[in-house]
Amino acid sequence: MEKVSSPERLHRVLPTDGFGGALAGRVWQPGIGPTLVSIREGGVVDLSQSCATMSELAALGEPALVCRTASGARLGSFEDILANTPPDGRDPAKPWFLAPIDLQVIKAAGVTFAVSMLERVIEERARGDAAAAVAIRREVTRLVGDDLSKLKPGSTEAMGLKAVLVAQGAWSQYLEVGIGPDAEIFTKAPTLSAVGPGMDAGYHPKSTWNNPEPEVVIVVSPAGRIVGATLGNDVNLRDVEGRSALLLSKAKDNNASCAIGPFVRFFDDTFTLDDVRTTTVTLTVEGEDGFRLEGSSSIAKISRDPEDLVSQTIGPDHQYPDGFVLFLGTMFAPTQDRNEPGLGFTHKAGDVVTIAAPKLGALVNRMRTSSDCEPWTFGLVALMTNLAQRGLLKSKSDQ
Repeated sequence: MEKVSSPERLHRVLPTDGFGGALAGRVWQPGIGPTLVSIREGGVVDLSQSCATMSELAALGEPALVCRTASGARLGSFEDILANTPPDGRDPAKPWFLAPIDLQVIKAAGVTFAVSMLERVIEERARGDAAAAVAIRREVTRLVGDDLSKLKPGSTEAMGLKAVLVAQGAWSQYLEVGIGPDAEIFTKAPTLSAVGPGMDAGYHPKSTWNNPEPEVVIVVSPAGRIVGATLGNDVNLRDVEGRSALLLSKAKDNNASCAIGPFVRFFDDTFTLDDVRTTTVTLTVEGEDGFRLEGSSSIAKISRDPEDLVSQTIGPDHQYPDGFVLFLGTMFAPTQDRNEPGLGFTHKAGDVVTIAAPKLGALVNRMRTSSDCEPWTFGLVALMTNLAQRGLLKSKSDQ
């Protein structure tokens, strides 16, 4: 199996059109700190004199134009910096990539696809018991079917289905957010806690049933405008969430359990929201034991349009002055057995997870228990202190 940092794997990190889009990311410069960068064919360019943070760049009227044209120092080639990013063998004297977002709140939408919804119902009714899930999956599929992608949440037809399921005793809180009027929007992880491309991603060491969730992550400005997209892994502990939906935070938010990257691609004439709506996200898991899992998730089958999800996140009732990113959810729910028949899929330490989409490139991470991943130590106070020391914080009168 290829290493996370192998040349072949790194080459596949770029979109199919290479450096053709407006690609922005963040790099850690040794002795300096986190730096906003533009990723271009000629190298990785420092944008910090134009914008101090990704949040600030995403709030501009034309972030793609700034990303493409702003001048700055060349920090190195994309390939060299990416090769130095994985924690094993990293040269601490050279730059490496971080998650491409910073001050944005990390939000996620759940149960936005039919298959995902059915699996959440199974989790709830199995109460974390993977062996019991097989029979329940057959029962739920018989009652609900396996394709609700054409059913508009909150519609008359959806409410009719709800009435039937309630009468049969099969209604669930997951079905409520899957076909009801209100989307499930939750905070996935604290600001600045996401890990980036090539980094180790984490799952709680006590979990015995967990999986990756390959998703498109849209970037939203403080004004509620979708300005770009990236890829994400919403690592989930199925045994924990299955015990109780009230344990969602424990199931979702652990050290290194949110991976985002490899970069933000801003909207321009090469990439639009319609490209997001029609993209297919692929997933590959390669284990040190020779296990291989493949899957895909088509955004075209999403039950709620990205703009609808954004409108349910930001507006008169809730503001995000630094913007936010939003995981759109996944239709992929792995059921392939890994260990014993009927126990389904779960991670093992050393798994390499690749999440990819043609115009967003590939996000590659190695899985470890959260306690074995690099601790998260650089928070908001550290970032503000660092930017102030570098003279990158601007008052409103300076802007």
